[in-house]
Amino acid sequence: MKKTSIFILFVLVSLALASCGSATDTAVTGDTYMSSYLPVDYEGAISARNQLSLGTLNLGGTDLAPTADEAQALVPLWQALRSLQTSGVSAPEEVNAILAQIETSMRPEQLQEIAAMELTSTDMQAWALENGIQVGTGGGVPGQGQGMSPEARATKQAEQGITSGSTAGSKMASALIDAVIAYLQTLTP
Repeated sequence: MKKTSIFILFVLVSLALASCGSATDTAVTGDTYMSSYLPVDYEGAISARNQLSLGTLNLGGTDLAPTADEAQALVPLWQALRSLQTSGVSAPEEVNAILAQIETSMRPEQLQEIAAMELTSTDMQAWALENGIQVGTGGGVPGQGQGMSPEARATKQAEQGITSGSTAGSKMASALIDAVIAYLQTLTP
């Protein structure tokens, strides 16, 4: 318990320092976190944040699933990330600091397994459909926008009225984070 309290205090101090370093807080408009474990340079790759969340869920039921101690350390970090995401005003540095702490709280072999999954937007959409989450104006159809250049995807999103601050992707990312928190809480005593 003492270990967890110290860890939570560390997270809060880190967040305070990160926010002091930013002259003005702005809404997070995209994932800027770059992971040393999770590449985003393959076709259809999702952000490192989404790889961490969907990958953590996919580790369930395997020999690499988080232990009770790992889950206990991870829950407050995912809750902090969720809190930042729902606040609407947070500096990318704050989000990145939390994501880095999530990664350091996981075993390298867990992160390597998540990287090996090569999770794509199609995987996220399939997860959303399996969990009854309606996304986008295409009704969550897997493959929507796959194979498009970033410019073409941005044009399509603009035509559909999707903005980076209130995208279906943001809704799905929130649902993923909520699912990770719920999953990890089932592992804690």
